[in-house]
Amino acid sequence: MRSIWNGAISFGLVSIPIKLVNATENHSISFRQIHLADGGRIRYRKVCELDEEEVSGGEIGKAYEDADGTMIPITDEDLAQLPLPTAKTIEIVAFVPADRIDPLQMDAAYYLSANGVPAAKPYTLLREALKRSNRVAVAKYALRGRERLGMLRVVDDVIAMHGLLWPDEIRAPQDAAPEGDITVRDAELDLADALMDTLGEVDMDSLHDDYREAVEELVAAKAAGETVLPAEPEDTGDGKVIDLIAALENSVRAARKSRNVEGADDGDGGMADVHPIKKTSSKTSGKTAQTTTGTAKKTTHRTPTGKTVTRSGSSTAKKSAPKSTGAKKSTSTAKKSAGSAGSRTTAKKTTTKTATKTATKKRTSSSSGGTTAKKTAPSRKRTSA
Repeated sequence: MRSIWNGAISFGLVSIPIKLVNATENHSISFRQIHLADGGRIRYRKVCELDEEEVSGGEIGKAYEDADGTMIPITDEDLAQLPLPTAKTIEIVAFVPADRIDPLQMDAAYYLSANGVPAAKPYTLLREALKRSNRVAVAKYALRGRERLGMLRVVDDVIAMHGLLWPDEIRAPQDAAPEGDITVRDAELDLADALMDTLGEVDMDSLHDDYREAVEELVAAKAAGETVLPAEPEDTGDGKVIDLIAALENSVRAARKSRNVEGADDGDGGMADVHPIKKTSSKTSGKTAQTTTGTAKKTTHRTPTGKTVTRSGSSTAKKSAPKSTGAKKSTSTAKKSAGSAGSRTTAKKTTTKTATKTATKKRTSSSSGGTTAKKTAPSRKRTSA
């Protein structure tokens, strides 16, 4: 990589010769300005205001414009003679924890490369000292005509420097916060936490510029003379959130589906239904609470808003077993009733037949009927038992 600045790091009385190289590069697609009438390129020419003639780069210098419009010429030699120790030196002024640096101050990033063999040992010393201390170095340096603030930290086996804005260059966030007293409920915060947990972390190396790829495809299609069809706009809801809770719940569902979280698929690719918990009466609240607690551990997931996501499983079938016991009791009762009815029917038939045979055997028939009833009674008891 080509160096953009050569100097040294001042680490107390230790001087470390280094080269400064850019740590980042711009991959954005640039466009040219053209004349729409004929497609001719539009160029900016540097013209002197006094004689209206175009001048070359070698004829252009720097000047400071005074309040009355007077131009005060400043040469590179004038700037080089300034009494600044940071003109060719990155001067370390302090070592602080990394969290002391406000991310708003972050600017351009550079790699510091050891310049020559003699610089390797002190360079490695500073790098290892930064590693062991878990701190960053705050430094001052001069670049491109101005003194700047920098932060030195270790990246792999290289010392990197981030240019920092001066504290007075950071604007105060006035009028940026929403106006009025806005209250956020705990349920909304819980759902926001659930959404953040569902989205989880990301491999930063997997992120890429979708817009740049779309522009490249557009340019390639137009160069080949192909017709480019406009993309269908996505429904963003115009930025209006009517029901914040519903929007958060739908966001959690969508995030789980995109992340393919275990249990998110419902067979046909749909998400599990989310419904509110039914309220129970005071008499059955104890039993219902116990059943709900046991079931939630195995078959349901309770959201922070008091709603449950029901999922199918073997534990749910086990919880349904008590219901089948009730059905068995009903069947057993029906059988008992049928048995008793059959016994009464048999007694009536026996009495009728005895009455038709002879009228003189009424006492016998009645006693026979009593005996039959007595015999039937134990059978009822056995059946009931």
